[in-house]
Amino acid sequence: MAKFVYFFGDGEAEGRGDMKNLLGGKGANLAEMTSIGLPVPAGFTISTEVCTEFYKNDRNYPAGLEEEVNQHLAKVEQLMDKKFGDSQNPLLVSVRSGARASMPGMMDTVLNLGLNDDTVQGVIAQSGDPRFAYDSYRRFIQMYSNVVLDLDGDILEHILEQMKHNRGVTEDTALTAEDLKELVGLFRTKVKEELGRDFPMDPKEQLWGAIGAVFSSWMNARAITYRRLNNIPAEWGTAVNVQSMVFGNMGDDCATGVAFTRDPSTGEDYFYGEYLVNAQGEDVVAGTRTPQPINKAKYKPGDLPAMEDVLPDCYEQLAKIREILEKHYKDMQDIEFTIEKHKLYMLQTRNGKRTSRAAVKIAVDMVSEGLISQKDAIMRVAPEQLDQLLHPSLDPDAPKKVVAKGLPASPGAASGQVVFSADAAEEAAKIGLKVILVRVETSPEDIHGMHAAQGILTARGGMTSHAAVVARGMGKCCVAGCGEIKVDYANEQFTARDGKVFKKGDVITLDGSTGEVMQGEVPTVQPELSGEFGLLMEWVDGIRRLRVRTNADTPHDSQVARDFGAEGIGLCRTEHMFFEGDRIMAVREMILSADVEGRKRALAKILPMQKSDFLGLFRVMKGLPVTIRLLDPPLHEFLPHTDKEIEALSEDIHVPAQTLKAKVESLHEFNPMLGHRGCRLAITFPEIYDMQVQAIMEAACELIKDEGYDIVPEIMIPLVGEVKELAILRANAIRVADEVIARYGVKVTYLIGTMIELPRAALTADVIAEEAEFFSFGTNDLTQTTYGLSRDDAGKFLPLYVEQDIYPNDPFVSIDQAGVGQLVKMGCELGRKTRPDIKLGICGEHGGEASSVKFCHRIGLDYVSCSPFRVPIARLAAAQAVLEEG
Repeated sequence: MAKFVYFFGDGEAEGRGDMKNLLGGKGANLAEMTSIGLPVPAGFTISTEVCTEFYKNDRNYPAGLEEEVNQHLAKVEQLMDKKFGDSQNPLLVSVRSGARASMPGMMDTVLNLGLNDDTVQGVIAQSGDPRFAYDSYRRFIQMYSNVVLDLDGDILEHILEQMKHNRGVTEDTALTAEDLKELVGLFRTKVKEELGRDFPMDPKEQLWGAIGAVFSSWMNARAITYRRLNNIPAEWGTAVNVQSMVFGNMGDDCATGVAFTRDPSTGEDYFYGEYLVNAQGEDVVAGTRTPQPINKAKYKPGDLPAMEDVLPDCYEQLAKIREILEKHYKDMQDIEFTIEKHKLYMLQTRNGKRTSRAAVKIAVDMVSEGLISQKDAIMRVAPEQLDQLLHPSLDPDAPKKVVAKGLPASPGAASGQVVFSADAAEEAAKIGLKVILVRVETSPEDIHGMHAAQGILTARGGMTSHAAVVARGMGKCCVAGCGEIKVDYANEQFTARDGKVFKKGDVITLDGSTGEVMQGEVPTVQPELSGEFGLLMEWVDGIRRLRVRTNADTPHDSQVARDFGAEGIGLCRTEHMFFEGDRIMAVREMILSADVEGRKRALAKILPMQKSDFLGLFRVMKGLPVTIRLLDPPLHEFLPHTDKEIEALSEDIHVPAQTLKAKVESLHEFNPMLGHRGCRLAITFPEIYDMQVQAIMEAACELIKDEGYDIVPEIMIPLVGEVKELAILRANAIRVADEVIARYGVKVTYLIGTMIELPRAALTADVIAEEAEFFSFGTNDLTQTTYGLSRDDAGKFLPLYVEQDIYPNDPFVSIDQAGVGQLVKMGCELGRKTRPDIKLGICGEHGGEASSVKFCHRIGLDYVSCSPFRVPIARLAAAQAVLEEG
């Protein structure tokens, strides 16, 4: 017969710490603490398998569960020498949730269960304290009514507040036993009035009601949201822990508290925690009373008395338990404890949640303390946590007023005056103003304004929209796809969700780590990369096999990436260079030219500018590979679109406005992403790529000849779907490159490859490899073309797909391993079959997402490339991928 219930108590436990999948984190750790001799009140855990059965069988329990619960309850009664539901010597229990992954505050708890009008008399007889008994009773009715009976918690809280007001007191502790007894009656009357039924008095009915409520809370809205944000599968389920009550609210020799074995914010090695005298657990976290520090390590004048002084013996015992737990679990612990009549009990331990800064410090410190190995330390830090570490963040203590929420597209925090155009952002930055660029969505033409702004806010677009990708590359804070704002360019204002209007010049704050938009300026704290961070990264680099490059288009971004440990450039998008103010006119002249000669004249103006760009990149990346993608976007993106912009350009270049308008209309495409772009553009206008290859090779030759550089430029031709496209453009590129090399009289090795971003390219990669010396998988576009999704429009419905488990994740954030990933894998295998030494990398945004990086390691890519601020994340994920192989 299946076993569903596991006992713990008096040094004996049926479970173990490694049984989290079955017993949940709390149940497994209660069993483990019991086994190592810590004082844990006796109880039992109902396994996660019951939760699975509960939902599978329309919220009915599996056969035999009730009998098993009764047997274990009898064992607890025997050990505690009390009887559940007895009027003379009652056993009271707590009922708590416990999933295998920690989900603090997300699910439900009931304390003091088993109280009724009879058993409360038994508690009075046991404790000799009527006030304590009725305080426990009224707390039980409040919790049970809210958690199990689904009564709005404010209804009974209001009666409590009214009672305190009538008695002229502010603290719950100032109410007398008679007050609390009266309150119990008022609560029960109100429950019947609101729900139309009596509050349950049968302890067994109470117990099963609470067990059902905990299982049901696995599917409450906040738990579902938390799971989605933390990638916790719904099928894991929760366990239920039924444990004999110990009381921190029996008098001044009782207390309850929460502590961390190290500071969870900084990682500093000191005992960090809070407690309350004469209180129950929820009082510490509810904020109804001001908690007191457990020790004087960070004592400040005016602080309330520390537990170290008030209950010194219990504090000393707790400090020893802290050492035992850290040595046993070899990690920072988050603990809950209760003191009843000077006797300390442990109610919970779990690996503590911590900031990224603390995670790095604790991991490195524990290596030096001999608790863990360097490999353990690498596995302790979640790659995503490093995002927090590398960007400014909002001061957690500062007040804030959230007016809208979008997607957390690029981490960090920024405040500034609202502007609505890239030009306005640039002008404001020139005079020293800090601005936030607000757009419906951004385009490559906004690049200068994005660069000038402190942060970017868009009403449309997803996590890999133009705004998101570029902002991450720049290390700029960005909130994208914020559908709660309505942008009005004409009046230079946007309206937030509460109807509040923000005009040009008003100050807002963005939190790119949460997607929140706030009114006014909220103070930020700058990241400090510690010595521990550098040491951890040294260990990481000693283990990983996958190289990490960066996506960068400017010397500044390249230097940022080098400082973060990038080993070259995996993607330089040359189109971003075309939008600079001094060259956009020449680009437009090239587009508007009526013949090849006219285009060549315009391109000759751009050539020295492009060469200068490449000189800057090559210098920063001295001796490291640099992959340069030739022009990719359709030409219409470089032209003005509004009548006002067309008129302005007409005056500048002395071409009639009508001619310009006709050209813009002739370049219009219904679906530009699948239109005349990438290599298709170069087949039509080969002179564009000729100029770019010339600029790349002249820059390389000059540095080799004049400065002794060792450079291997990698020239990447985008959007190839048919090998003949690549064959034609490769021949052109070789012709131009060899002419430049001959002219300079130097020896230069260069590679010509392609971006695999169409399913057909992946499927025919063996043929394409005949013409390509490297493949770079452009997984942003490969995801779009595989799914048939526009990444800029999918933001409207993709969150719903993830919410409903249609897609496990947003495929633009985490690579779809079963579909897109298989195309990448196939492309690698076919490419290597034709050309065993072919270089293989990935340069989509997935190159900086941990699970995608690990996938790239498993399929044998040579490198990943990502935005500069994600380089450390990719390095850490690549090392973890090696360690996960075992």
